[in-house]
Amino acid sequence: MIDAALFSSALGALTPILFAALAGALCQRAGVFNISLEGTMLVGCFAAVAGSWHTGSAWAGVVAAMLAGTAYSLILAIGTVTFGGDPIVLGVAVNLLAVGLTSFLIRTVFGTRGTFSDPALAGLEPVDIPGLDRVPFLGDVLSGHTLLGYVSWLAVAGLAVLLYRHPWGLRLRGVGERPEAAASLGVSVGRYRYGVILAGGALCGLAGAQLALGNVTLFSENMTAGRGWIAVVAVLLGRALPVGVLAAAVLFGLAEAFGFRLQGIGLPQQATDAAPYVVTLLALFASSGRLRSRRLMRGSP
Repeated sequence: MIDAALFSSALGALTPILFAALAGALCQRAGVFNISLEGTMLVGCFAAVAGSWHTGSAWAGVVAAMLAGTAYSLILAIGTVTFGGDPIVLGVAVNLLAVGLTSFLIRTVFGTRGTFSDPALAGLEPVDIPGLDRVPFLGDVLSGHTLLGYVSWLAVAGLAVLLYRHPWGLRLRGVGERPEAAASLGVSVGRYRYGVILAGGALCGLAGAQLALGNVTLFSENMTAGRGWIAVVAVLLGRALPVGVLAAAVLFGLAEAFGFRLQGIGLPQQATDAAPYVVTLLALFASSGRLRSRRLMRGSP
């Protein structure tokens, strides 16, 4: 049951979660708790399929997904930064709006309900890494993923360098930890928060493109199926650290892949589909227990 194919499937499953979780971590570092990842990713899914279908190019779909995710995240940016709204309330509203908006657009643009799939729809092709694909086990695990999958791994390293080795990242962390002090030094808190929310929208667009054109090649209503919420949990478990977020995303990717494997041996689909969410709950319980024990050790309530 545990073989190279399982780990390869896990890497494919973690890519949308990882992109969205990196978006959430970036926003968290700027002091914005972004729970609109689910809705923004869903908009990215639709835009990716629409762009690919109209142009015949999967990469045009990827660009469309990034642009749509960025534009859609303006709702959260304007509401929280310009008008000072509660990001939790706005995030829930953004998620609900995305479900209704994409359900309306699938009827308007594609003239169908539920699911849109077309043989002419161009998807993202897997990439075989020369040399690595001939290495036993390791080649089967690491080779044969979409280009966006490899980009997501590089994005972890890039974000870590940006946050901890670049002046922009240091100022961004200052905006999140001490916004008044950052503003007194001439740093525009609003501009930084706008920037990270929009960048997070682009990352969620990439997550949607991978899900709709890489993992499958179709659009289905509410096809994100809670992955954005899992990404929020990954941000919490990883403490908004790029490497921590990656570790949490790997955990959830393994849970999803293992669920598919259990489904293949005859377990009901409803039970196997619940595997990532069971792991999410267990991880949250473990995290809250760890935090509680640390507070007791420090003597705080």
